Amino acid sequence: MLIAMAGLPGAGKSSVAGALGRELTAPVVSVDPIEAAMWRAGVARGQPTGLAAYLVAEAVADGVLALGQSVIVDAVNAVQEAREQWRLLAARHGVPVVFIEVVCSDRAAHRRRLEGRSRGIEGFEEPDWEAVQRRREEFAPWAGDRLVLDSVADLPSNVATARRFLAAVS
Repeated sequence: MLIAMAGLPGAGKSSVAGALGRELTAPVVSVDPIEAAMWRAGVARGQPTGLAAYLVAEAVADGVLALGQSVIVDAVNAVQEAREQWRLLAARHGVPVVFIEVVCSDRAAHRRRLEGRSRGIEGFEEPDWEAVQRRREEFAPWAGDRLVLDSVADLPSNVATARRFLAAVS
């Protein structure tokens, strides 16, 4: 199965992805560290490293799926093209794709989380609140099914909800 996380920066999707990865013993392929690695390697920030990071994540996920294992992709997935990328990859392997969008319905809490977070990704600058608001405006409407989790709920509850949803799909 391919599990594609989605949501704005700081909403909590990486926390859910990591917890699910531990419980399912599935690798988590995260776009942000890939992009940061490109910058550390000398690829200019003015280059389309965001797109390139999605393509590298796809290649890694492709290899995991080829081994017959499930994989979790941790990315914003704000646009239809990104979401379609994961649908096509899953179809190539004949496995289901499940989208899990993580939102934070409490904007003040979301902002506090974002402003207080430091994920320790060398060379990666965390987006500020204004950048997240711009992303929110660009977030494409969803076409197709997805599970929506609100990170105002505690992480164990959200992971349990995701596990039930995934069990119904597989």
